Amino acid sequence: MKKTLLILLCLFSLQVFSQGKEDLKIGLVLSGGGAKGLAHIGALKVIEDAGIRIDYIGGSSMGAIIGGLYASGYSASELDSIFHTTNFNILIQDDLPRSAKTFYEKEDSEKYAITLPFDDFKLSFPSGLSKGQNIYNLMSRLTMHVSNVDDFNDLPIPFFCVAADIETGEEVILDEGSLAKAVSASGAIPSIFSPVKIDGRLLTDGGVANNYPVEELRDRGAEVIIGVDVQDSLVDREELRSVFEILTQISNFRTISDMREKIPKTDIYIKPDITEFSILSFDDGDAIIDSGAVATQKRFEELKDLAARQVKERRDINVPKIDTFQISTLTLEGNNTYPRSYIQGKLKLKFFTKFTFKDLNEGVNNLSATGNFDRINYRLIPHDDNDFYTLAMQIEESKSKTFLRLALHYDDVYKSGALVNLTNKSSVFSNDVASLDLVVGDKFRYNFDYYLDKGYYWSIGLHSRYNRFERGIAFDFARENAGLENISDVNEIQIDYSDFTNQIYVETLFKQVFSFGMGAEYKYLRILSETLRNQQEERRTTVFDNSHYYSAFGYLKFDSYDNKYFPKKGFYFDGDFHVYLLSSDFNDDFSEFSIAKGKLGYAFSPWNRFTTRISSETGFKIGNDNINTLDFFLGGYGNNFINNFIPFYGYEYISLSGDSYIKALLELDYEIFKKHHLIASANIANVENKLFSTGEWFTLPDYTGYALGYGVDTFLGPLEVKYSYSPEVEQSRWFFSLGFWF
Repeated sequence: MKKTLLILLCLFSLQVFSQGKEDLKIGLVLSGGGAKGLAHIGALKVIEDAGIRIDYIGGSSMGAIIGGLYASGYSASELDSIFHTTNFNILIQDDLPRSAKTFYEKEDSEKYAITLPFDDFKLSFPSGLSKGQNIYNLMSRLTMHVSNVDDFNDLPIPFFCVAADIETGEEVILDEGSLAKAVSASGAIPSIFSPVKIDGRLLTDGGVANNYPVEELRDRGAEVIIGVDVQDSLVDREELRSVFEILTQISNFRTISDMREKIPKTDIYIKPDITEFSILSFDDGDAIIDSGAVATQKRFEELKDLAARQVKERRDINVPKIDTFQISTLTLEGNNTYPRSYIQGKLKLKFFTKFTFKDLNEGVNNLSATGNFDRINYRLIPHDDNDFYTLAMQIEESKSKTFLRLALHYDDVYKSGALVNLTNKSSVFSNDVASLDLVVGDKFRYNFDYYLDKGYYWSIGLHSRYNRFERGIAFDFARENAGLENISDVNEIQIDYSDFTNQIYVETLFKQVFSFGMGAEYKYLRILSETLRNQQEERRTTVFDNSHYYSAFGYLKFDSYDNKYFPKKGFYFDGDFHVYLLSSDFNDDFSEFSIAKGKLGYAFSPWNRFTTRISSETGFKIGNDNINTLDFFLGGYGNNFINNFIPFYGYEYISLSGDSYIKALLELDYEIFKKHHLIASANIANVENKLFSTGEWFTLPDYTGYALGYGVDTFLGPLEVKYSYSPEVEQSRWFFSLGFWF
């Protein structure tokens, strides 16, 4: 009996003692600062080591992103791992992979340096350098385990973040809805990321209105507040070298002034030394994280004392790793112009089948690559009674339908050219694109395309082009191809080559990288020279061709290259077959003939910065031997050549010809430093008439050439210089190319 009473007395005393001990509620406020916000990760590591249990988190901008992930259950070490596996350059730039684009979109995006909205013939500028889609995709994947949480107070750690209304400048507290969307809005740095629409308000970076929301954190019940401040300090005039740096300095006037009142409201104020970094210094992430840990370590004893005043310890949360999931329902908001079938087709969404985040991101990228949407938000909402999810999408269609696009180029064939493009979307149908290229410079050219994109159904296209160039060629070469036996004492003649081509075609896609199409073509070909003289020394015009050709064609393409001009990985195949059925027959000797050609390429990187590219191509004519103006002409260096002109190192343009050829190319590319390439090339070929019927295609190559080049991948396009040599002609040549080819 006495023992029982003693035990009861002890238990009662323990309960009274525990009730008398305080359980301190600690809040954490994380400021914005772009890349400098990575210091928050280092600070969280030390806070965890001290045993602190965080009860509330409030953040702005980068502080919202780090704080939101921490509130959803990630530990500091897990956040560190996420940083080290994230390519921030791709994340910030919304650099969509080529695989996300259709063949039309690839061609459309790889020849323009500048694209500007041009609605109602009024030039404007995008609302940001990036739409922020890649950041949203990442945040959506990382917060999928809490996608069913609408109230941020129900997260493992109650959380809120701050954004700014771009119309009024008012502070907006985000503490409900989609966590991924909220932190994306709070982190939408002005001029870098486009604003985010939430509940009808257009929101931007929280740092604009309140970069250190300590008061709100106190109002929510935090008794002690730990603050990590990674905001900029004012810099001297010598360091203000750009418009962006000046705008950042002006923005800092208010935030630095506000901190005079906010610092005293913070119980433990931590200011990492991040003065040498900028808001875009993501490449220095390790050093920034370390700076956060170093600054917090100085307050370690104070943090331990706080932890001792908390009864409950921090609860470690195991964030589930979701590799696959099944989608049973798709809900759409905001698709006023584009039909549900178009969006579902771009997403490649199949219900009740296994889906991964990679599949979902690829589908979202496919939608984004069309340029028809300013933002694509989505949530995966789990069903309570099974393992299925609802994909809830909120789409913001782009209001801009007309664009002005510009580019510059120089090469040895077309010389200098300035490209002015006008593109209009939804001209006739909601999912069509009309594009007109006008090239002004040494030679006028144009390209017109109309494309009705029906996704994985049969799409319809119209194409029209006019292309003209002049080129000097060896007279012996011209004699062989035009029967000029009566002309002598001429070394070189100037060829004026004009091509006017119109096509109508249908096309279908397989898995975004295969394209199969067929159609009809009308071509007007005019080739002449005015440099020849007759025996009386009178100038005359020699016409090689002046005919109208009518043909049917088909093609099959496969393209998984990661870059058009400097691919590091992927395969490429382009096969084309033309049947020429009719002609106006300038030379009066036309009969039906066909031309087949194909190219196969492979790129791989066996070592870091080193890429090997191997390609082989061939072509041949079937039928009429009399018309040779559509034969294969090899020589020079270039891209996007028309008809059957083929680049070949070591020889001048249009130096070799025949109705059939076979060629192989090996390139060794070493990226000296980012986007700077040193390339060694070697090509071999056999070119002649009836090459495959005589069996000469399988002999040792008749023609060889080598090149050493230097190329830079810039926003204007590739800038390249190449030195080439052929042992057969024992001559060397230089080739120059500046800008995108068009």
